[in-house]
Amino acid sequence: MKKFNLSLLCILLSCSSMFAQQSARLIEGWEFLKQDLGGVWEAVRPVKTGDPESLPFWEKVNLPHCFNATDAVDPDVNYYQGPGWYRNYLTISNPYPGGRTLLHFEGAGQKTQVYVYTTLVGSHVGGYDEFTVDITDAVKAFENTDVCKTQFKGKIPISIRCDNSRDLEMIPSSMSDFNVYGGIYRYLNLEYVPAFSIQRVFTNATIDAAGKEAKLSVSAKFNNKSELKSGMLDIKIFDPQGKLVTSTSKEITPDGSVQNIWDIAIKKPQLWSPSQPVLYACQVTLKSSSGEQSVSEKFGFRSFEFIKHGPFKLNGERLLLRGTHRHEDHAGVGQAMTEDMIRTEMKMMKDMGVNFIRLGHYQQSRIVLNLCDSLGIMVWEEIPWCRGGLGGDVYKEQARRMLTNMIEQHRNHPAIIIWGLGNENDWPGDFPEFSQEKIRAFMKEQNDLAHKLDATRKTAIRRCAFCKDIVDVYSPSIWAGWYRGQYVEYKDVSEKEMKSVDYFLHVEWGGDSHARRHSENPDRIIDNIPTGKGVDERAGDASLYGGGSRVSKDGDWSETYICNLIDWHLKEQETMPWLSGAAYWPFKDFSTPIRPENPVPYVNQKGVVERDFTKKESYYVFQSYWTEKPMIHIYGHSWPIRWGAAGESKMLKVYSNCPEAELFLNGKSYGVKKRNSQDFPAAGLRWTVKFNEGDNNVKVVAHKGKQVVEDEIKFQYQTATWGAPAKMVFEKIGQTGDTATIQVRLLDEKGVMCLDATNMVEFSLNGDGRLLDNLGTSTGSRKVQVYNGRAIIRVKTNNGRNIAGIKSQGMKTVFLEL
Repeated sequence: MKKFNLSLLCILLSCSSMFAQQSARLIEGWEFLKQDLGGVWEAVRPVKTGDPESLPFWEKVNLPHCFNATDAVDPDVNYYQGPGWYRNYLTISNPYPGGRTLLHFEGAGQKTQVYVYTTLVGSHVGGYDEFTVDITDAVKAFENTDVCKTQFKGKIPISIRCDNSRDLEMIPSSMSDFNVYGGIYRYLNLEYVPAFSIQRVFTNATIDAAGKEAKLSVSAKFNNKSELKSGMLDIKIFDPQGKLVTSTSKEITPDGSVQNIWDIAIKKPQLWSPSQPVLYACQVTLKSSSGEQSVSEKFGFRSFEFIKHGPFKLNGERLLLRGTHRHEDHAGVGQAMTEDMIRTEMKMMKDMGVNFIRLGHYQQSRIVLNLCDSLGIMVWEEIPWCRGGLGGDVYKEQARRMLTNMIEQHRNHPAIIIWGLGNENDWPGDFPEFSQEKIRAFMKEQNDLAHKLDATRKTAIRRCAFCKDIVDVYSPSIWAGWYRGQYVEYKDVSEKEMKSVDYFLHVEWGGDSHARRHSENPDRIIDNIPTGKGVDERAGDASLYGGGSRVSKDGDWSETYICNLIDWHLKEQETMPWLSGAAYWPFKDFSTPIRPENPVPYVNQKGVVERDFTKKESYYVFQSYWTEKPMIHIYGHSWPIRWGAAGESKMLKVYSNCPEAELFLNGKSYGVKKRNSQDFPAAGLRWTVKFNEGDNNVKVVAHKGKQVVEDEIKFQYQTATWGAPAKMVFEKIGQTGDTATIQVRLLDEKGVMCLDATNMVEFSLNGDGRLLDNLGTSTGSRKVQVYNGRAIIRVKTNNGRNIAGIKSQGMKTVFLEL
């Protein structure tokens, strides 16, 4: 084998943490069937065109791929939960004499079976942890058959059955507030390794209290399918600049266990942090007569501490954890996000000022963890023990296995500080028995297992008060101003909860906002919301029906209200010196099977960006508090028409991290305002003005040092009042290539636009094109509540003739020829 040169080493250090020397993503050439087969024979039997064996028809797809890319947010169906098949024909050419050929799955849901021709070569249960299937022997046996040479021309038929059917003895529960997706929705890799190979490398990096001396312990697990008794190891450590720090060589005799291979001390280590996410690299090369293989792992030196009844410290200094959450979900692809999509999302989070993320509610892609390492985002990662109660032995064994796999597969990442053991485990429903005692017993077992596997991280759960004394860090349910209470109660309730446990971290807060919906009086609902009765989410609070008055049920779901709620939380967090941190739920809207009646059906709309990365106004509220790079944003970029009486005073809000800003309305300066985070709302950057009837232009300019930032919006001001919606106007408002943008507006009997209308409307299309729907966004759902009396969708016309329709209960259906 050729030895690594410097350029190859640079590639290694920029790749994912576990690097196999011979590895390729299997992206193209796949076929998919969204149903079950009678058996694997139906996937591989000889077929002639027109013969009955050619049915059912298979669809050509690329990986990653999700069963539920569109039906998860289809407003008219339950999303598909069942089996599906993938097949491909691979050319296998292992360069290692006697080497092993592996299929490495980065994640597939939820039960997976892998076949070479008709031979079952491996299976896995669990939708989120990685697994590897060794296909070597089956490939060798099949290559010696006549059918390989005649029917498949030397290629190897691979068939994969994935199944996301409902199963009470699996985690996560189908009662969870997210889709339990199916498919090969993360990358699948073909890997070649020597018969005597490195299976995994572990790094344990620690520093002393002063941060001046570091210790690194390197261990590894080997897979020996050869008759060799030993091999030679070369181990090299590189600093964040790529400079060789130290190296060693030694003989290794594999014994099947995780073996310590090197302990070293490093003086004056460069410390990892969100502001300086510096990463070292450990390269381990195994040499034997079976071949040469190298694995490179990134790691970082940092220390962290949760102070009892107090804040969080990183490398000895207090750091407020400014967090959010992430579901693996995106418009048009479901869980099958590409690496580019993931990178875009994580970069958007960092640009918003995030330094912490809880990955809800399952082990996520290695790409996410690599980006958290390199961007400087600390992580709480958890297993999908979420809702429903506690199942039997099969259920518990899956939970143990997924916890073990998550920690073993991701423990090298310096970004991770917490292993999550569960979420909302106080939520019954999947089993006749709901025993707090049994749940406590299993939680203790899992807590002990996590500490045994990794003593350097903390354990945590969210919302299960009867288990809060078991884990290291606890997060209660605090939804001030959404599911219960008012947002002004946030600080007092948080302090009370903090005092009830040793180590407190608040994850999940916020509320839903229907993108493009705005309000002139967003807080009017608050007068009807009782205070002093708690702000925790309880059974039934997420429902849109019944129970006491609450914003989640009775509010307007406007971006305006949510910006105020977020603004209040962030200003309060600046005056809570005992707070370790908080994580907003979530960063991005995501699909859920339990919210069919939301403004965008089947979508949890609490994100600060939509499912397609379109930023909501709330993104900029966070940015104004959490970032240093100068920014400024006038509230209302997606608010084309404001309303009120002629001459009525109106508020204009500006979100900025600059010390002061000057606002201009229709060319006239309305003065300079100074920023003060405690001056709510908008940190004092708000102006009371009077709009012109009709067109208005607003511009704002700010300085931070020598840098100047500015923003500008245009809108109309409507003074005419309106009655109930009575009719619809349907129109094309844009065209880009063969994609048309169409809009419906709701008017009253007098033809006045109803700017507070929230009616549900439904788009349809007949002709040569198709609606760009089932995206789970405010402009990508054929059924959607209007936002300020209007709704938009796009049509792929295919340059043909199309007739679009719009209907809404109580109004005449309208058609539009495109």
